[in-house]
Amino acid sequence: MNRSAPIADNQRVFSIAVSRVQHLHLLAQALFLDFEGSLQMEDQRQLNKIFLQDFCNSDYIISPLDKHETQRSSVLKLLSISYRLVESWEFPSHSLSGGSSPRNQVPSKLSELKMGILLLIRANQDGAEMFSDSSPLQLAPYGNYYQSVADDESLKRTYELLACFKKDMHKVETYLTVAKCRLSPEANCTL
Repeated sequence: MNRSAPIADNQRVFSIAVSRVQHLHLLAQALFLDFEGSLQMEDQRQLNKIFLQDFCNSDYIISPLDKHETQRSSVLKLLSISYRLVESWEFPSHSLSGGSSPRNQVPSKLSELKMGILLLIRANQDGAEMFSDSSPLQLAPYGNYYQSVADDESLKRTYELLACFKKDMHKVETYLTVAKCRLSPEANCTL
């Protein structure tokens, strides 16, 4: 039996997943920068201060605290965390849609990435349980984001949503890159 074929397929799926999350992370950065650029300087300063005190809903997902912990995490753990992070954006991503064409791609790109990560989890499971609890992740939508609010509160919520999306896509990109590297025999996997 040729063991290199499944490894090559796994590497190919990893490459596609990393490429997709890189695209989403760049898109998240662009959306955030476009939004931030549309604000007055004082609004930018205030929102940045507020965001530093707030946290993202996805912060409830237990994940490595730093690059050393990320390096020590198993491939399956990194894939599982990535899956949960992507899954946590399924509902909020629809509010990122609208306006420009790239914004409208976010929900479908997230769905494709989630499916790719699920394939990688299955390929790397070896009988291990994917999650300690098999129920889907149920995070509340971003606060009361979807209620109508005053303009200044809407600015804060949009800023927070875009900043969290950017942060989470960066995490997923990092975790998938480290996991892919671990499975590559000739790679040096330092962050």
